[in-house]
Amino acid sequence: MSLVSLRHDSESMPKISPCIFLLAWLLALNAFSQEQEKTKIQYSGSVWDFNKAIYPAGPRILGNVVMNHDSAFLYCDSAYVNETENRVIAYGNVRIKLSDTLNLYSDSLRYNGNTKIANAYSNVKLIDNQTTLTTDTLIYNRNTRIAQYDYWGKIVNDKNVLVSHHGYYYTDKKEFFFKDKVIMINPDYNMYSDTLMYNTVTETSYFFGPSHIISKDKKDSIYCENGWYNTRFDFARFRKRARIYHESTYLTGDSMYYERRNGFGQVFLKALMIDTVQNIVLMGNYGELQRKRGFAFMTDSAVSVLIDKKDSLFMHADTVRATFDAAQNIKNVFCFYKVKFFRHDLQGMCDSMVYFSRDSSMTMYHDPVVWSELNQLSADSIKLTMRNGMADSLKLYSSAFIISKDDTGSFNQIKGRNVLAKFRNNELYKINVLGNAQTIYYAREEDKSLIGIDMAVSSEMLVFLDKNQLKSITYIDNPDAHLYPEKTVPQNERKLKNFKWEEKRRPLEKKDIFTW
Repeated sequence: MSLVSLRHDSESMPKISPCIFLLAWLLALNAFSQEQEKTKIQYSGSVWDFNKAIYPAGPRILGNVVMNHDSAFLYCDSAYVNETENRVIAYGNVRIKLSDTLNLYSDSLRYNGNTKIANAYSNVKLIDNQTTLTTDTLIYNRNTRIAQYDYWGKIVNDKNVLVSHHGYYYTDKKEFFFKDKVIMINPDYNMYSDTLMYNTVTETSYFFGPSHIISKDKKDSIYCENGWYNTRFDFARFRKRARIYHESTYLTGDSMYYERRNGFGQVFLKALMIDTVQNIVLMGNYGELQRKRGFAFMTDSAVSVLIDKKDSLFMHADTVRATFDAAQNIKNVFCFYKVKFFRHDLQGMCDSMVYFSRDSSMTMYHDPVVWSELNQLSADSIKLTMRNGMADSLKLYSSAFIISKDDTGSFNQIKGRNVLAKFRNNELYKINVLGNAQTIYYAREEDKSLIGIDMAVSSEMLVFLDKNQLKSITYIDNPDAHLYPEKTVPQNERKLKNFKWEEKRRPLEKKDIFTW
C-alpha cells in the first residue's frame, strides 16, 4: 500500500459501536478506582469518634494513632480522617516516617493522600540523618521529595548552622536551596548570602548572589556573587566580583581558588593584590598566594605598583614575587626577567630587581639603566633609595656610566668604577664618582654656543648640577683635565669606552613598561 492511500476517509473507515466505547470507559474507570483504592490511607487508633457535629467528613481517632500510606507511616495523638477525599488532619506529637533516614515532626499536620503533600505546622522538625531542619510551617511533597518553608527556617548539619527566610530541601539530592537573608554560622566564620545552595553530604555551599564570609576573629573577609565553599575542608572557588580581605591585604580577580586552612590561593584574570600598610600593589592575569610559606606572585602581564599620593611607580616583569613579614605585610618585592618601571620623574629597565620595604630601596641587576630627567645612568648593578615617596639616592656599582644629551645633540658623559648620586626634589644635584673617574663635557656659553670640549681623568670626582645642568666639577686626587677646541677632537674620541645611548628603550608613559 502506498503512503498516498493512507488517508482518513469517513466513508471507508469501519463503523465502531458505541458499546465498545462504553466498555473501554468502564474498564479505565475500574482501573482508576483500583489505583485509588491502593493509595487509600490505612489507619488505626484506641478510640474512634463518629460525631458529625465535630467533623462531618469522617471519624476522629484518639490515642496511639498509626497510619500508613504508600510506604510512609504517620503517628500522632489524634486525627480526623476524610475517607472520601483521602485526607488526614493530625494533632499532637505528629511524626511522619518518610524513609529509613527521613522523619518529619510537628504539632499538627494536614496530609492529602491523592497529592502526597503534607503541610506541617508549629514546632516543625525535619530530620535526615545528621541534618535537622526546624521551622514553623513546612510543606513536604512526597512525589518530588521536596520540603519547602516560607517563613524562616534553621538547618543544623555537623558544625554548620544555616538560617534563611525561604528555603527548599531536595531530600533525594541532600541539597538545601536558600533564598533571602541566608546566614551560615560556623565555629570559624559566619557566612551571609542572598541566595545559597548547601549539600549536606559534601558540606559544600554554592553561592548565586551577593555573599560574605567573615572569620570569627574578624581578620578574614571574603566576598563573591557566584562560587562554592567546601566547609568540611575549607577550600573554595569564587567568581564574579570575588575578593578576599586578610587584615591589611586585599586580593581580587575574575575568579579565585582558595584553601583557607593552608592560606593558599590562586587568582585567574585581572588578578590584584593590595597591601594597604606598605602601599604596594601586585597585578597580573595569574597569581598565587602562599600565606603559610610567606610569599605571593603574579605572572602574565605582571605589574607591581609602589603607591604614592603624588606619583606612583609602576614596574612590569615576566614574574613579580612578594614575600611577607610576620604581620603578613609585604616585606620584599622581586621582579624577574625584562623589568621596566615608570614614574613621571623616573624610569628604568633591567633584567631583575628587588624592592626592600624596610628602607624603600630598589636594587637592579644585569644591565640596569635608569633615566632621571635628562640623565641616563647605567652600571653592573644599581640601588635606588626612596624617601617619603621621592628619589633620595642612587648608587651605581661597577662600570658606572652617566650620560646626558644637551639641546644641540651632544652627549655629556661621566664614567667611573662606582657612583653615588643624590637627589633633591626628585632632581639629581650631586654626583660623586669613586675610582677611575672620566668625563667628557661640552662647555657652553649661556646662549648655547660651544666654548670647547672638556675631557678629564681623575681618581675621584665631585659633580654638582642645577636643574639638570652642570654647575661645577671638582677633580680629586691626580686630575688630568683639558679643554679642547671642538675642531681638535675627532668624532671617534667624543664618546667614552662602552658608551651606549638607550633612549629608544626608555618608557615615556605607563603603557611602555610592557614593551622591551
